[in-house]
Amino acid sequence: MSKITLAICITVAAALFAGSAFAGTNDPRIDRRQEKQEQRIEQGVQSGALTPKEAGRLEAQQARIAQEEARMKADGNLTKAERAKLAHDQNRASKNIYRKKHNNRTANTQ
Repeated sequence: MSKITLAICITVAAALFAGSAFAGTNDPRIDRRQEKQEQRIEQGVQSGALTPKEAGRLEAQQARIAQEEARMKADGNLTKAERAKLAHDQNRASKNIYRKKHNNRTANTQ
């Protein structure tokens, strides 16, 4: 794994956890799903299934979802509509992770 990819992963992971802690969670399933998707990206980087560019884009998508979640939680709770929007965004991100990991592009793992 390149140093740049590792730095991106660490930065985004820190932002995800900091955003979740700051916002105060009232639906831990959302945070768990974010963490699992982050782990899937990391596994793809480690196995070479994701190129650094793909990983960066997926990490950025995860960061946008985390920021959106923090904005939604700013008033202290998540409405049903907000939960549905986050679930939709997470579903889209999950599909993107799968597609990128299985698109026959690999990182140079020499």
